[in-house]
Amino acid sequence: MAVELAEVSLTGDREDNQDRVAVAAGDGAAMLVVMDGMGGHAWGARAAETGCKVLVDEFRKAPKPLFDPLGFLHLALGRAHAAVVALGAKLAIDLRPRATCAVCVVQRDEAYWAHVGDSRVYHLRGGAIVARTRDHSHVEVLLREGSISEEEIAGHPMRNYVECCIGGESVLPEMTISGRQPLAEGDVLLVCTDGIWSGLKDQDIAAFWKPGNGSCREALASLAEKAVAASAPHSDNASAAGLVWRH
Repeated sequence: MAVELAEVSLTGDREDNQDRVAVAAGDGAAMLVVMDGMGGHAWGARAAETGCKVLVDEFRKAPKPLFDPLGFLHLALGRAHAAVVALGAKLAIDLRPRATCAVCVVQRDEAYWAHVGDSRVYHLRGGAIVARTRDHSHVEVLLREGSISEEEIAGHPMRNYVECCIGGESVLPEMTISGRQPLAEGDVLLVCTDGIWSGLKDQDIAAFWKPGNGSCREALASLAEKAVAASAPHSDNASAAGLVWRH
C-alpha cells in the first residue's frame, strides 16, 4: 500500500493545546486519528491523549488488513471511551474529562471512518468533497430541521454545543460509522478538529492539496495556519491528519 501520511497540530490563540493527532500504518492498512479535549472540562488534554493512545494501540495490535473494519472502529472507540471515563471516575459528572474524536482506516482501495462530536472526516477527490461527516452538535440538529441555514451556523450562539463525546458518562456515546468508501488514485482522507473547519469554508478544505502542488505535509501545515489566521485573535487549537491514496 503506497500512501502519503501527514499530521499537524497548532495551539492557535489558546494557552495550551488540548488536541491530539496520530497516524499509524503497517501491513497494508493505515489509520488517522484526531481527538479534541473539551476545554470546559478537567483534564481535556489528558482525555485526548488517553483516547488517542487507546485507538493507536488497538490498531497496532489488530491483525491487518482488518477483517472487519467497521467492527474494529466500534470496538476501539468503545475502549477509548471507557479509558477516558475511567480518568474522571472520581470527579463530579460535570467535571469529568471529555473529548471529541474522528478516526479513519484505509486499506484495500477502501476507507472506513467514524466520529463522535464535532471532529470531522473529509473524503476529497480532485479538489472537491466526495463525503464528509455531519457533526453531533446542536446547530447540526437545527440545520437538519431546517431551522437555520449553513451560512447561519458560524454566528449561532450555540455553535460550540456538542451533543455527544468520548468520556463523561459511562454509557457508550452516539457514534457515526461510515460504510465502505471506495478510493481512487489521488484521493485524500482528512480528519480534523473544529479548530480547522470552523474558520474555513468547505471549498477551502476541499482544495487544500492537489497532485503536483508540493507535499501533503506542507499543504496540511498551510491549511492549519490559514484556519488559525481566519479565527484570530480567538482561534482554537487546530489539528488534522491527512492521507493521500496511491495504488
